[in-house]
Amino acid sequence: MSRNSFRDYFDQVDRLLEAYPNVYVENYNATILSSERANLKLRLRFYFKYLFSISEALIVVDDQITVIDYRYHFQDGQNNLIFRYDNTPHFPNLSSFPHHKHLVDRAVSSDQPSIAMVIQEAITFLEGVESSDIN
Repeated sequence: MSRNSFRDYFDQVDRLLEAYPNVYVENYNATILSSERANLKLRLRFYFKYLFSISEALIVVDDQITVIDYRYHFQDGQNNLIFRYDNTPHFPNLSSFPHHKHLVDRAVSSDQPSIAMVIQEAITFLEGVESSDIN
């Protein structure tokens, strides 16, 4: 697999971000380490307030890009957690171990999400927040 495959993946992420208004890319670091390994780190701001931090370690498995380590962290303007998905192996009793989702008061089982899924989840959350709370 070539480095172009990772570039294509990063281009898909770019197109995804362009589709959302009110998203400010605070930091975007896509690093291709080899033809079989890459990392992606993003810091996004919604309404210049809500922070979404994304981190992925990517490898090539059977000619497919695979996310082997991830963290998708979403918080409000006061640094309070809204949700976080990750695969840190610290909840072995969950059925989806090591994949899980942190909520404000607990961790729950969750399949490994995609960037598109978690960004849409953040957008859906923000749509439910009254506009006076956002501005």
